[in-house]
Amino acid sequence: MKCPYCGHLENRVVDSRLNKDYTITRRRRMCDSCNRRFTTYERLEVTMPMLVKKDGRREAWDRQKVADGMMKACEKRPVSIERIDEFVDTLERELQDMGEREIPVRLIGERVMEGLRQIDGVAYVRFASVYRQFKDLNEFMNELKGMLGGPEGAA
Repeated sequence: MKCPYCGHLENRVVDSRLNKDYTITRRRRMCDSCNRRFTTYERLEVTMPMLVKKDGRREAWDRQKVADGMMKACEKRPVSIERIDEFVDTLERELQDMGEREIPVRLIGERVMEGLRQIDGVAYVRFASVYRQFKDLNEFMNELKGMLGGPEGAA
């Protein structure tokens, strides 16, 4: 592991801990050259399905892309990064459990909207407005009515 401060390749592990699900190992390391400490995270690498875009292109699963989209929707909202990471962890497990080699990207977007709806209503509406590409205010209002339980909603 290369030291992020001096670039030296030799270091030692000072402390290792597992997260609560025993899926990620957090390691505190100390550089043998500059003696500065840094943290690394190890995660089991599993084969994720390819995502099929609307135009038919294939794209590799990108955990960070999903987390970034959720963080953008949750900006200035009382939603922790840990809560977003938990959701993305759950989503990854669901995708793996499906056992499919390819999954339409639409399923990911719908699942993220469903998760955001449970996490934070404002973040859900923000994400939905971008994801569903509302053309006008009426489409936006129909989504809000659906979220609030109105008769015209398309939730």
